[in-house]
Amino acid sequence: MEDCVRVVQEHYDSDVQKEWERLKRHPFEFKITTSMMDRYIKPGDRILDIGGGPGRYSIYYAEKGCDVTLVDLSSENVRFALEKAKEMNVSIEAIYGDAREVSKLVNGKFDHVFVMGPMYHLLEERDRVKALNEAITFLKNRGFLYVSFIHMFSGMIYGMKYMPQFLLWETEQNFIDAVLKNKSYSGDAFTKAFFINQKDIMPFMNRFNLEKIHLFGQESILAPCEEIILNQPQEVIDKWVDVAEQLCEREELLSYSEHAMYIGQKIK
Repeated sequence: MEDCVRVVQEHYDSDVQKEWERLKRHPFEFKITTSMMDRYIKPGDRILDIGGGPGRYSIYYAEKGCDVTLVDLSSENVRFALEKAKEMNVSIEAIYGDAREVSKLVNGKFDHVFVMGPMYHLLEERDRVKALNEAITFLKNRGFLYVSFIHMFSGMIYGMKYMPQFLLWETEQNFIDAVLKNKSYSGDAFTKAFFINQKDIMPFMNRFNLEKIHLFGQESILAPCEEIILNQPQEVIDKWVDVAEQLCEREELLSYSEHAMYIGQKIK
């Protein structure tokens, strides 16, 4: 596992700007996700953003008047987030650390805890469970937890859009076999990564002391044809986003998204 941690750290340390710009290149994910989260997050709320990368969501909510603490495995992400927050004239706290050991780094209780990165890279289920148990301990009673996963089918969507020849690559056969067998996948990808079969999300999340509020596709139906839609007139884009937001919780459409988010409320 420690070798996996090092690989993931090196991946994110190597090109922080690319990760920061990812949500500019894929704006539907950020738009739909924040639209859902904004239902529950209000100015003055205290937020713990675990695995928040270079701080896109942390800074967004700091700009809205929230008290935000970011924890990330990449020291370069942490440095970048602090610099970017200063540049944007907002204040956040940012700490370098592991999602499985946040209790060594942070004190107090929070209204909201984001876990929007660790579930992508913790390959062993026991580590994913440990990270979420850590996160939940920081929630106030009736506080909200936001957990993101990479959908299993996201790899197929990415391949169809950008490199359809990947089906022929020997290095991709374990992943493709997992898709065909309707299983989740842990292993080599863009870095060490965990892709979850959508049928496994709720059984996994049901083991925690949470009440489910939402499970939705963060890109909704838009991921497969994202670039085509982005090249349309703004009124066409806006209408597609409006429809996508209304469809993002349809269970039969979840695999159109590359990412899924579970929002749960801590049970007293």
